[in-house]
Amino acid sequence: MISRNIFAALGIAVALATTPAIAADFAPLPDVEEGQEVAIFAGGCFWCIESDFDKIPGVLATTSGYTGGRTVRPGYRDVGSEKTGHYEALHVIYDPEEVSYGELLTAFWHSVDPTDPRGQFCDKGDSYRTAIFAVDDEQKKAAQASKTALVESKVLRGTVVTPVLEAAPFYPAETYHQDYYQKNPIRYTIYRGNCRRDATVKRVWGDLAYKGIPKEE
Repeated sequence: MISRNIFAALGIAVALATTPAIAADFAPLPDVEEGQEVAIFAGGCFWCIESDFDKIPGVLATTSGYTGGRTVRPGYRDVGSEKTGHYEALHVIYDPEEVSYGELLTAFWHSVDPTDPRGQFCDKGDSYRTAIFAVDDEQKKAAQASKTALVESKVLRGTVVTPVLEAAPFYPAETYHQDYYQKNPIRYTIYRGNCRRDATVKRVWGDLAYKGIPKEE
């Protein structure tokens, strides 16, 4: 399995060993207030999908974590071992008056490579696969419809392998993973660049890359 830890071997300090890993220091999951809704996406490295979704107006809170696996309360090392079946994922709280679930789906599809069954970009393994976790029947129908539309559009050269799954228990990741791109901007930028995330998204999607995600000025 290739993962973020490969960069430690290359002398790039972005791996788990370079961060203060406190096994029990898991982040809390924010409360969902009246009028707010939840969406859950797995798009490879949760540092990256978190930084992308934080740019979207109407997204109120994002939490990196683990979902879709077989064990209770996994940690980063557990999930990275590929023995728990969990995905690295993002829990999104959003205001449906400002951004619709459909718009979040658009942003998700266009910020990942949905044709890669082995993971995302330089990160390979089950925990880095893409998936949409629907929290209710309405989301499931919307996600399946968006996937069908994407397949029928034939915009992508490969087969769309991203599944639409029912939401499973979501476990927030360790605190040091939250807002990693803000806490460790240099390490994050080096990792994202060397992983060729943006270059691959642009190759896969062309002019449609990152549709739905505002560009930084």
